[in-house]
Amino acid sequence: METLRILVVLPLYGGSLPIGRYVASALQQEGHLTEVFEAPDFYPAYTALSDLKVTTDRLDYLQNSFLNVIGQSILAKVETFEPDLVLAMAQAPLSRQALKRLRRDGVATAMWFVEDHDLFTYWKGFAPLYDVFAVIQKGPFFEDLAAIGQPNALYLPLAAQPDFHKPVDLSPVERRKFGSEVSFMGAGYPNRRRAFRELVNLDFKIWGTEWEGDHVLEPLLQLKGARVTPEECVKIFNGTKINLNLHSSVQADELVTFGDFVNPRTFELAACGAFQLVDRRTLMAEAFAEDELAIFESMDELIEKIEYFSSRPEERQVWAERSRARVLKDHTYARRMRCLLEFTAQRIPGWPRPRAASPIFAEDYPAALKADIRALLARLGLPEDVSFEDLVWAVRQQRGRLDDLDTAVLFLDEWRKLYRRQS
Repeated sequence: METLRILVVLPLYGGSLPIGRYVASALQQEGHLTEVFEAPDFYPAYTALSDLKVTTDRLDYLQNSFLNVIGQSILAKVETFEPDLVLAMAQAPLSRQALKRLRRDGVATAMWFVEDHDLFTYWKGFAPLYDVFAVIQKGPFFEDLAAIGQPNALYLPLAAQPDFHKPVDLSPVERRKFGSEVSFMGAGYPNRRRAFRELVNLDFKIWGTEWEGDHVLEPLLQLKGARVTPEECVKIFNGTKINLNLHSSVQADELVTFGDFVNPRTFELAACGAFQLVDRRTLMAEAFAEDELAIFESMDELIEKIEYFSSRPEERQVWAERSRARVLKDHTYARRMRCLLEFTAQRIPGWPRPRAASPIFAEDYPAALKADIRALLARLGLPEDVSFEDLVWAVRQQRGRLDDLDTAVLFLDEWRKLYRRQS
């Protein structure tokens, strides 16, 4: 596919935030001009509103107004960057008004809804406003989306980013900190709390948030329940002999729910070359062969397999190598983005719209100006046949103080846009 301009809109916070960064990285690696709208930069101001000690209705008004400001900021970014596609992650701060504006202006939009649609139902108010709606579940969800006016739904399971999720060598200090016989990294959902109480006699470390108030598991909790960074996750995965991967459920009496979506941890652990024990999911057979993931279907089977694999490092390595090979072949974010863009091209007539490329050089340019432009292109790592629009994008990506030619390029771009609006 041709080189595209893609704006990735991150959420203010949450689980889809790191996924959005992997997506942006994969798009860049695929050769697309990719900008990221850093919504997390607005999060401190958003949370500060809660400290004003005002009435609930006023707080709601202020927070909604602030979210509208963020939405307008995204529109301003779109106007400047002129993307072929605005790709929003789950819970991205794109209001209904902003999405309607983008549709009116002919800007293609897509959301990757990387959440459980049964638990997070806000999709009902937003899904019809996107041109493409990618999801991690199947079944009746597609019928529900079609019923509310979203026919362009795409099943797009999660993935791993191989240049980030990879085997790493830990220092002795890191191995003591992050390593253990058994570990789990994730939030303290009810089914996990109940299940892990049966494992307290093991060399077992629990990492993640939302484990407060569980006195049985508290001695196993690391970093006092602080949020774990993606970089630390990779170290935990690499330092653990047996990584537990129990999908979340709000039902404490259902330890293994046999749900549908496969969580990102499944792919990330595999890409790291780490051994995992994962509960069976209905969509798992589409992603992995039976001999690529060590699966359990009950608490008894989990305990049995922990005991079995703890003394068999060679078998753990074989399983880990098979699952890693599968992820590197089929389950990378680059592959997911290719699927998304191909689907978008199939479903949106005339997308991407032809973009008139303006040449950089003109025959009547003075020799000195041509030399300065060639020096600028060399500094930015651009070829001489690059379009003016892509040169502007590259200049905007720079950090630090702009020189006179950089400033002139940006000024000319603003003048051209103003001229187009007035003509």
